[in-house]
Amino acid sequence: MGVTISGIALPTRTPVSFAVDGQRLRASASSTPDSLWLLPGLVDVHSHPGMESPGDAYSHDVFRRHMLAHRSAGVLTVRSPGSPDPVLDRPDDPDLPRLTRSGRWLATPGRFFPGYGRRVSEEELPAAAVSEAAAGWCKVIGDWMPDDPPVPLDVLTATVDAVHAVGARVAVHCQTAEGCRNAVLAGADSLEHGLHLDHSLLPRMAAQGTAFVPTFSAFAKTISNLTSSGDARLREWIVTGWEHAFPTVRAAHEAGVTVLAGTDNKPCGDVAGEIAWLIKAGMPVEAAVGAGSWIAREWLGLPGLVDGGLADVVAYDTDPTEDPSALTRPSRIVLRGNVVR
Repeated sequence: MGVTISGIALPTRTPVSFAVDGQRLRASASSTPDSLWLLPGLVDVHSHPGMESPGDAYSHDVFRRHMLAHRSAGVLTVRSPGSPDPVLDRPDDPDLPRLTRSGRWLATPGRFFPGYGRRVSEEELPAAAVSEAAAGWCKVIGDWMPDDPPVPLDVLTATVDAVHAVGARVAVHCQTAEGCRNAVLAGADSLEHGLHLDHSLLPRMAAQGTAFVPTFSAFAKTISNLTSSGDARLREWIVTGWEHAFPTVRAAHEAGVTVLAGTDNKPCGDVAGEIAWLIKAGMPVEAAVGAGSWIAREWLGLPGLVDGGLADVVAYDTDPTEDPSALTRPSRIVLRGNVVR
């Protein structure tokens, strides 16, 4: 007997019943739908499977372990914006979550971890971005430390324009106020981190479709590890950025910016924790859950729970938009039409 999935679909809250046809969902009649709440798979839009710490070489064994951890948590799609793996055409592993990836991080002089990512000059950045975007995305390190100048606006604009011209998208790492400003004005498709993002830029982000990925999970770990030793200026910048991020997420959501859940953190598989941070920052619960599920999937061009949609489904015993802690307790996981729990 084939796999059937029935319950209450989110976000519509409508009873649905599907038969699995290969990797697709096909609507079917069911007089007694299960009392389950269904999501079209959780999504982590900022994860770097295949490495434990910055500077590590890519390991496919580590990649597989990380992706299986995502799968066990009901994270069935992962976006990896920046990878230590130079192979752009690695096929999907049918046992693992779907992967949306960029090429290697693109770092211009004085920015990013020493010796890490693909190092290019500012003049080389647009062409390098096009080559790294062969998988659909590229990742540019737009700024670095608080007192370092960001990638100049004209260079970043030329880079975004070049990548858009070949039908791909650009994620920009930015944390300083000026780095965030340049990323928005250049028309980046997503801002990763955005610690010191100026709220006056939010209407423009909403209008041009620039998404915001605050990665609370990563910075929560950074904050917990801060000590009184070291660079006082750096500590202050991180702490003030962390405090600024909470009202920024709330203001971004209210301005119509697409806010998405990305952990940028290890261990993998805790996008539910990132969703909890978004809720703490003031996003409505349903919007925060969507940021790690159907909203993120739509942003990536993936269908939700519809006839002909992908057979990637996570089921819960209680409504996660009423009780977000339910996200940590999936009762059933179906990936690519196969029941993995």
